[in-house]
Amino acid sequence: MTPLRHHRTTRSEFQKKVLGFFAVGITVVGGFIVFGTAMFMLLHFLIKGLPHISWEFLSQAPRNNNTEGGIFPAIYGTTFLVLTMALLGVPVGTATALYLTEYAKQQSFFAKSVRFAVNTLAGVPSIVFGLFGVGFFIQFVGGGIDSLAGMEGGAVFGHPALIWASATLSILTLPVVIVSVEEALKAVPRELREASLALGATKWQTIWKIVLPNSLTGILTGSILAVGRGAGEVAPIIFVGAVYSLPELPTGVTDQFMHLGYHLFVLATQSPDVDAVAPQQYATTVVLLMLTFGLNFTATIIRSRIRKKRLG
Repeated sequence: MTPLRHHRTTRSEFQKKVLGFFAVGITVVGGFIVFGTAMFMLLHFLIKGLPHISWEFLSQAPRNNNTEGGIFPAIYGTTFLVLTMALLGVPVGTATALYLTEYAKQQSFFAKSVRFAVNTLAGVPSIVFGLFGVGFFIQFVGGGIDSLAGMEGGAVFGHPALIWASATLSILTLPVVIVSVEEALKAVPRELREASLALGATKWQTIWKIVLPNSLTGILTGSILAVGRGAGEVAPIIFVGAVYSLPELPTGVTDQFMHLGYHLFVLATQSPDVDAVAPQQYATTVVLLMLTFGLNFTATIIRSRIRKKRLG
């Protein structure tokens, strides 16, 4: 090797090492920034909010224009809403992902239209979903708010209620569920499908016995992401069911409800003395985070046990 070629080779290796160092350094710094920001926010809320969380705060209803009492109706309403949203949204999202992965011709007009609709839903502002919920679910499906007039006890469905808030959030979270489930279905090896079909199984038997069991953890992951996003959304539910204050608990899906996120918004913007209720704001934030983490953690444990059971 000539000295010039050796010099060029050494210089090229040095440039590769420098580029590799910067590439690794940038990713590490980015990871630390994200992790540090999340930990700083979490510690800030815990330090400010934990001292104000008590059994009374967790078990009682709000009083005196939300400045006293607790947040139990908001906890109950948020949990009820999230579970109902999951029951409405996850099956539809899973069925859509199954169609796109297993049945649809990838270049067909209908499949392209469905994917375009999913991408469009993912980019729509959340407040628009709230207005859609009022216009479609309450006005069209429920018969309209005006139908309350002259009816004893009001219309059964033509008013803001938990069912419409859940349906609105289920549509908002559909893209998350569809994309996650679709990726999980694609991760199932094609050889397993072909082996099942070669043994005489039908298309649906292959999906039910082979594809779904092997992608169950991915389906649960999509559900977890949807639950995490739906639990913290406030804008879509303001118009379709959430209320300022409600001492009673919702007894059915046609009742209105309190929500932790909306309750936090009320405390921060509409209280007579915002500074006086600052401890309640931090405590409510901690409870909302704990509820979200608790739901995600429970779903993660279930997913882990299913995976171990399938592998073991």
